[in-house]
Amino acid sequence: MRPLALTMGEPAGIGAEIAAGAWTALRAAGPAFFLIDDATRPFAVPVRAIAAPEDAAAVFPDALPVLHRPLPAPPVPGRPDTANAAATIAAITEAVELAKAGRAAGVVTNPIQKATLTAAGFKHPGHTEYLGEIAGTGIPPVMMLACPELRVVPVTVHEALARAIARLTPAMIVETARITARALRDEFGIAAPRLAIAGLNPHAGEAGTMGREDIEIVAPAVATLRAEGIDARGPMPPDTMFTALARPTYDAAIGLYHDQVLIPIKTLDMAGGVNVTLGLSIVRTSPDHGTALDIAGTGRADPASLIAAIRLAAELARARGFA
Repeated sequence: MRPLALTMGEPAGIGAEIAAGAWTALRAAGPAFFLIDDATRPFAVPVRAIAAPEDAAAVFPDALPVLHRPLPAPPVPGRPDTANAAATIAAITEAVELAKAGRAAGVVTNPIQKATLTAAGFKHPGHTEYLGEIAGTGIPPVMMLACPELRVVPVTVHEALARAIARLTPAMIVETARITARALRDEFGIAAPRLAIAGLNPHAGEAGTMGREDIEIVAPAVATLRAEGIDARGPMPPDTMFTALARPTYDAAIGLYHDQVLIPIKTLDMAGGVNVTLGLSIVRTSPDHGTALDIAGTGRADPASLIAAIRLAAELARARGFA
């Protein structure tokens, strides 16, 4: 298959370290990928600068292929520099363009330091929103976190909790659930996806005694989805829907705000979780952790989540015919 494009992420973070670890784990059997980064940086594995993505497969068994893009400032582990912000964003943009052109099977993004990019003028809250702008399909992008035990999707993503709740509507829940159900069918091979829709309030509002949002916002969305033939259930009490007994009863959990569903999956499987953006014209995955500035450069970074992200990107690319 075509190689996957891996972005540099925050140069002062653990991106280079986990990229090297992923290459070590995957060099023999693949899937092959190339890194968009500065090839002169110190890596703990053999590196070979390539001129084009098409060169990656031949190089991959022997060295980490790097599409050389020089950084303006030498990265210092743990100390982000706004001088490198433009290069960080450019790596994302180039990876997307290569995937859209069919020269990469998909995009895997290393973690970015949002505060650093914002300080340099980046106007998007995170990867998901930027990817929606440059690789969108006319529908809002949806963020899914997936691991072997659980898939979760938040309706609202990178925004303050008070604002997220204030702007929540049945239509937002319905649109997110539709995109999720479609992706589960078309990309994950689940013929009849089952969706669990979380309630907003404790105990899903306790019949209105702890807020009417679950009655007035969540329940109508579930009714609409069921009328469309989507197997949706809810509002489900958020404090019990992620238990070991509950998780096997659905294929994805739809949460109403970021932490409602990201806390459970990161607690279950921080090392193996993968961030997948649904609703794009390309395949995009990412590790489900951040830049880990506190351990950057120490050799302690665990590449497991990146390896899982690369493997899942390859699977999704094959399912969508991008391989």
